[in-house]
Amino acid sequence: MTRVAIIGAGSWGTAMAALLGGKGLDVALWARDPEAATTITTEHRNPRHLTDVVLPRRVTATSDVRAAIDGAEVVLIATPSHAVRAAAEAMRGALAPTTPVVSLAKGLERGTLMRMTEVLGEVLGNRERIAALSGPNHAEEVSVGIPSASVVAAYDEALGLRLREVFSAATFRVYTNPDVVGVEIAAATKNVIAVAAGMSDGLGFGDNTKATLMTRGLAEMARLGTRLGANPLTYMGLAGVGDLIATCTSRHSRNRALGEHVARGGTVESFAEQTHMVAEGAFACVAVDELGKRHGVEMPITHQVRGILYDGASVSSAADALMGREARDELHGMGLVDD
Repeated sequence: MTRVAIIGAGSWGTAMAALLGGKGLDVALWARDPEAATTITTEHRNPRHLTDVVLPRRVTATSDVRAAIDGAEVVLIATPSHAVRAAAEAMRGALAPTTPVVSLAKGLERGTLMRMTEVLGEVLGNRERIAALSGPNHAEEVSVGIPSASVVAAYDEALGLRLREVFSAATFRVYTNPDVVGVEIAAATKNVIAVAAGMSDGLGFGDNTKATLMTRGLAEMARLGTRLGANPLTYMGLAGVGDLIATCTSRHSRNRALGEHVARGGTVESFAEQTHMVAEGAFACVAVDELGKRHGVEMPITHQVRGILYDGASVSSAADALMGREARDELHGMGLVDD
């Protein structure tokens, strides 16, 4: 393995370029902005994201998608979820039918409610070469070598093992999991719970509240995942509780920050204007809520987050609504007790 293409030069794409380039792989990073691509190649830094990180000399950048994937043995999709389909369509016809494609995006496609590997498979074909990487991986930490771990989920066992070797580094431990559905649903749903956790912070609530939101949020995540065929144990792993902890508690978390911003009177639009960042939970709350309705799964926290962000509900009224719900068995909806 010598050459990897990364489509998307945001924080996560840049962090992966630093990680993989640092272990000796040749990395071609696609950036939408030609000037940013030139700066990355000539000055070995990203002028817009993780600007203090010095990128290895093996990392080059281009604003031409087809040039980026030319000769690549693995392609990573590091765009926001709403841009994954466009990225795949830009590669179609120029990518060998067996070249592995790995989604780093954590979300569901708006409208179709498809997972990212489903989108990639639909556009590019050959589902067996599609995989997803997920876990408690803040770009700010991975990019500077702070010890982290992740999970690669692939439909094909041999591909999962191969990708584990590609991603594994001294400071980045990688596990495999065949449960692609569970890993991707966990990745999308935890972002919504993190927005709720941020709202709790914004209201000045305490540790009890956040712990409750995270625990009941995890149950909500697992209810939906298992209804869609996921292994419930996936939610006890890195893609589930691991990523949930990091996203709900970290100062680096965009989704937590969005929730706090909204609870203090801001909006999704003002957050984007101030931070110039994409908080996936802002989009995922609608898709996840709709997916829950489609499959008859209760998603009370997700539903309240959606109501706050888009339907004019207040954060305090949403908190009251959640606390006033009918009390049930803790394992309700998990298929483990009689409901």
